[in-house]
Amino acid sequence: MIVRQERVGEIEAVAAVHRAAFPTPVEAELLAALRADDGWLPALSLVAADADAPDDVLGHVVCTRAWVEEVPVLGLGPIGVRPDRQGAGTGSALVHAVLGAAEALDAPLVALLGNPGFYRRFGFVTSTEVGIEAPDPAWGVHFQVRPLGGVAQPTGRFRYAAPFDDL
Repeated sequence: MIVRQERVGEIEAVAAVHRAAFPTPVEAELLAALRADDGWLPALSLVAADADAPDDVLGHVVCTRAWVEEVPVLGLGPIGVRPDRQGAGTGSALVHAVLGAAEALDAPLVALLGNPGFYRRFGFVTSTEVGIEAPDPAWGVHFQVRPLGGVAQPTGRFRYAAPFDDL
């Protein structure tokens, strides 16, 4: 398996991964809306592909522009892996790769809504531990932040790219 930047012409293959990975179309629809938003960052739209068939998209992750107060940061998601590749390390490889890419771009942090049992292994902590307020306080421990690099860490209220507000 290789992880690389999404290529021109892979929009439908990536959407198909998200449709297959989730029981509802919410993630695929969110992804389409994010592509049309100013917060879309093509360098942080990554796919996992079969090393022997590099055009075979197995999984996808994206980070989009987000903010803590007025400081630009990143929001991770959606992330999806084809059902036939789940449990084989594809999702973990995607998370590691997108965090490395985000750090290389000098982002101060990446935030997400997800399972703490899964994301803690990548250095994510509950957002309140580092002074970040979730968009919805009811998210509790599921709203997590991964501080990056040697940049100053902002504190305050987190805000995703606009399409997340329509969920």
